[in-house]
Amino acid sequence: MTPIQMVDLHAQVAALRPDLDAAIAEVLDSGAFVRGPFVKRFVDALGAYYGGAHALGVGNGTDALQIAYMAVGVGPGDEVVMPAFTFVATAEAAALLGATPVFVDVDPRTFNLDPAQVEAALTERTKAIVPVHLFGQAADVDPILALAEARGLAVVEDAAQSVGARYKGRLTGLLGDVGCLSFYPSKNLGAYGDGGALLTPDDATAAALRRIANHGAERKYYHTEVGVNSRLDALQAAILSVKLPHLDAWTAARRAAADRYDERLAGLDGITLPHRAPYADHAFHQYTIRVHGGRRDALAAHLKAAGIPTMIYYPVPLHRLPVFAGLGYAEGSLPESERASREVLSLPMHPALTDEQIGYVAERIAAFAETHAATAA
Repeated sequence: MTPIQMVDLHAQVAALRPDLDAAIAEVLDSGAFVRGPFVKRFVDALGAYYGGAHALGVGNGTDALQIAYMAVGVGPGDEVVMPAFTFVATAEAAALLGATPVFVDVDPRTFNLDPAQVEAALTERTKAIVPVHLFGQAADVDPILALAEARGLAVVEDAAQSVGARYKGRLTGLLGDVGCLSFYPSKNLGAYGDGGALLTPDDATAAALRRIANHGAERKYYHTEVGVNSRLDALQAAILSVKLPHLDAWTAARRAAADRYDERLAGLDGITLPHRAPYADHAFHQYTIRVHGGRRDALAAHLKAAGIPTMIYYPVPLHRLPVFAGLGYAEGSLPESERASREVLSLPMHPALTDEQIGYVAERIAAFAETHAATAA
């Protein structure tokens, strides 16, 4: 059995190497390294994948969030409602604009923003709501969209982990006002460096996004507002153009790997498997289990000793990070987010996982569960 990788980028490169080499050579020969035809080719293809949406390539997923917030009018004194259990960029991008992140607890089954708790978090200062499609599973967006429409609020989707995922048949990233994607190398659609994108169905919003990402200018040297400088470079765009046609097949392979994990881990004592929400087609950016009884770190150590990598996404919920201590969230204030941070463990997940590798991971987890069940008895 080949060594198990958390994310196997080597296998992906090997499978695509001739096309990748040709695409990179084309960029190098052209000398068009910023904007230009390679970026246009990719964003046009990305927009087509999303049913004709406006797509804009930017420097990374965090830039995408900040630009999206700026485009919907988030600024000093505003509040942005978001889940407490996610990566810091969702909140960081709002704080950089002088806005206050308002953290809401998550649904313990999906790890996503709990729609039932959003309304209580809204105030007259709320400008936007940010559902995060964590680990590749779509958040329950329709109740959030209805609430936002009733209150005149923007909805910015953090779809950094959910390229290829669907909500009630619709692709995530194009459900609200603006969708934000990340092309970090480990993502389901990853570049070989940094990159990100913005999606919107609205012409005026698309124009605002492009202007803000281009120093606040629609044409060179004529700046109408304060913007930023964020671009997807041509080399990464060319690489992503090679990879985009394979996305659906890779997503299907991830789902098949998740199905095999589910079959082989079913019924283990002290382990909860990923929930499959009935409204979502999970893209499985991560396959994340819960380990109960305070044994998560022990299981991670047990798997590491067996040559199996794992990751903890995320060990501290946002409302308990030192950077947001001034917001005054006490320990226990968002209990599901805090419990998730103590229990989650992500297992190896990528399209090249073999049945043998998944079987080995499952055997090691089963051995751990059986040992600890016997100890508890």
